[in-house]
Amino acid sequence: MKKILFIIGSLRKQSFNRELSELVKQHLKGKAIVKELDYSDVPLMNQDIEYPAPEAVEAARKEVAEADGVWIFSPEYNYSYPGHVKNLIDWLSRPVNPAERNASTVLAGRKFTLTGAGGKAATAGCRKLLTQLLTVLKANVMTEGQTGIALNLEAWTEGRMVLTEEQKTQLATQADKFLKFID
Repeated sequence: MKKILFIIGSLRKQSFNRELSELVKQHLKGKAIVKELDYSDVPLMNQDIEYPAPEAVEAARKEVAEADGVWIFSPEYNYSYPGHVKNLIDWLSRPVNPAERNASTVLAGRKFTLTGAGGKAATAGCRKLLTQLLTVLKANVMTEGQTGIALNLEAWTEGRMVLTEEQKTQLATQADKFLKFID
């Protein structure tokens, strides 16, 4: 069974993107092994502490390396991705050994897909920029079938995300496409 690693781009415990990941996790039950990456202890990228890498960075690299696919669920911050997501990607993009600067990283060739819940642009800016960034870093990003959710009014006023049947179907379709993509 394929292993899929979820990266949640919102640090908020009750985040809408975490809710989306839970829906996808239910859809993938029995089809894939799903794990969520805890990267809360990953420090800010700093070359002074790069080698040897901090334990939290090593743990994140190991989780990504062991996954058949990585699924990022992220909100959009100012038409881009959150800084902590970029920080994680920066660490993952670095060579493990300083003497092997041209060695591949855990991102190279790794298969990714992207989903996001946010404002009326449905995280289009975030997903576009993440796709560009991951592609430059030699990741293999599933560009067709990404899901962007424009949050309903209740999400902003009551903290309650309400998905339409069409949006739920989009997530399920993306999950099925991603399983084929990583096969």
